[in-house]
Amino acid sequence: MSEHKSRLRASISRWANQDAEEAQELRKDTEKAGLVTIREAPDRQRVIVQGTLKTVTLRPRGGVPALEAELYDGSGSISVVWLGRRRIGGVSPGRGIRVEGRIGVQDGARVMYNPRYDLRPA
Repeated sequence: MSEHKSRLRASISRWANQDAEEAQELRKDTEKAGLVTIREAPDRQRVIVQGTLKTVTLRPRGGVPALEAELYDGSGSISVVWLGRRRIGGVSPGRGIRVEGRIGVQDGARVMYNPRYDLRPA
């Protein structure tokens, strides 16, 4: 039984280390670009942040289509919402992106509406 537990612990440890390495790499990329991290980005001021899209979903808001994505940069994440859009070419999970806009807080979560965006090379 202890051999099974040690294999499970080793697997979980490898998985956690991969996530930590990915987060560190994303933070380094943000630092190299001279940008502020999501965690440090001030609310209600124009900012440019970059990272990787974790999820992309179509979620109507008030009867209007809205493409919503979770942007992660290794320090934290925000929701990025494009109102009136059902899809945007190239915007998909795992894609690197840089967005510019104002971060607000809605229902306790940080969100950026209709940002300017630049898709990063894959």
